[in-house]
Amino acid sequence: MIPRSRATGRAIFYQAFYRMPLPVRRRLVRLAVPKYIVGAVTLVRDAEATGAGRLLMLRQPPGKGWSLPAGLLNRGEAPVAGAARELFEESGIRLPPSRLRPATPNAIVHAKGWVDMVFETEVPASTTVLTVDGGEVFEAAWHPLDDLPKLTWPTARLLAYYDIGPLAGQFPPPVPDDLP
Repeated sequence: MIPRSRATGRAIFYQAFYRMPLPVRRRLVRLAVPKYIVGAVTLVRDAEATGAGRLLMLRQPPGKGWSLPAGLLNRGEAPVAGAARELFEESGIRLPPSRLRPATPNAIVHAKGWVDMVFETEVPASTTVLTVDGGEVFEAAWHPLDDLPKLTWPTARLLAYYDIGPLAGQFPPPVPDDLP
């Protein structure tokens, strides 16, 4: 139970707060709450794969591990639209946002101040042309889920939330210092 004097103080605060103009209230909230960088990630599975399946992976600079199609959202961009945009920019796969569905879990909150909004989709690998620019992405390829290449630590950690990769079954996934 909240002490009466504290409850009265909260009531006065909220009364004053809600009398302020909306732009002022928004500014105060932005100053008071934690700030996060928001990214969008897409798990793209091969719709034709058998067995464990295959996942689209990217090798990006510096090229020491493989990752997923992902990137930061533009200001005001819907996460699903950002995921579709980044998928096209990094792999050449153009899909409307309606073809991406939220993964479960959809949001992964990282301790260092960023949030990944994760989506998933399937495309047939045999008819999907992968196009990379050689600058942001060196290589794009389909990899079997039960034989993934060396992953970047953020990718290995993110995939663990979906029970995929070398950290599958470890929940919560280890932090970078604990990685094998």
